[in-house]
Amino acid sequence: MSRIKRWINMNRQEFNSDGTLKIEAKQQMLSEGMSEAAIDDYALRLKAEYDEWKLLDETDPEPWPVYTAYDFFTPTEKQQFNPDGSLRAEYVESELRKGASPGWLEEMERRKKIDVDNYNRVSEREAAVGINFGQQEMNRLRASSRTYIQRRQQMEADLRNNEEPSSLPFDKDTPYF
Repeated sequence: MSRIKRWINMNRQEFNSDGTLKIEAKQQMLSEGMSEAAIDDYALRLKAEYDEWKLLDETDPEPWPVYTAYDFFTPTEKQQFNPDGSLRAEYVESELRKGASPGWLEEMERRKKIDVDNYNRVSEREAAVGINFGQQEMNRLRASSRTYIQRRQQMEADLRNNEEPSSLPFDKDTPYF
């Protein structure tokens, strides 16, 4: 994800996509009693931040691991489905020999293709505003698979780092027994 996309997304109400203050935002600030000098100082500080983030994107881009819907299939689903959500031919043949209904197999495939399409649509939409949806989902899966002890240790570290209490996995007053 690009830092500059994040910056633009965070500041889109007041700033243009080139990091300059919008005229409407300046007029609003003036109407609220801010001085011209204070507004110019604010605009310059944020433009400097914009330029810094843009330079970082160019010189030290953040990693952007690409995950597909297939990366989130269970091991069983990977045996049944292709990455696009279609059923594997060998799986279909095997299930038909076992007496599975062709209609049921078509329905399984239809549903998995919808899942893949939804993942792709959300991933694309989020990438447009600088969010790596696949990375977020992978982080969520990894976090949920950690043990209670690992989550507690992480929470203790988060508390030491003054993390927001709402982001903690447990209430900070919960006994650890």
